[in-house]
Amino acid sequence: MGGNKKNNRWHWLSAEGFLHGIDNIETIVSKLLSIAMLVVIFVIMVDLIRFLAVALLDPDPQGFFKNTLSQIFGLFLSVLIALEILENITAYLKKHVVQVELVIVTSLTAVARKIIILDLEKITGVSLIGLAISILALSISYWIVRNIHS
Repeated sequence: MGGNKKNNRWHWLSAEGFLHGIDNIETIVSKLLSIAMLVVIFVIMVDLIRFLAVALLDPDPQGFFKNTLSQIFGLFLSVLIALEILENITAYLKKHVVQVELVIVTSLTAVARKIIILDLEKITGVSLIGLAISILALSISYWIVRNIHS
């Protein structure tokens, strides 16, 4: 019995014990990230509701569709991106595997958000080319992953 206690005390040094400890830490961090993401989603939703209320009660007749609409779409897409990130985290908690397809879709949504809220007067040609390359690379990646899974 005494030798067994000694072995249990140093169990975390074994490969199995160490990996179990790492797995526990990953689970704790994933849960904390989930909670933090829920807070972020709540804050974005409050910001969206506040922004919608102000925009609808005191609309700017000069540029509602130019400025306000793109900001509203940006906030909506921010909520969707945050929800997708939360889904990534919860999928990891369930399966302990990062789902590449989900990460790529989240990235595509983030790039789409960037394009929707883009102010073409303030962006350079090089930045547009960079966004185009990002979209192409993510699209090809998504197509490859999708075809591998099916």
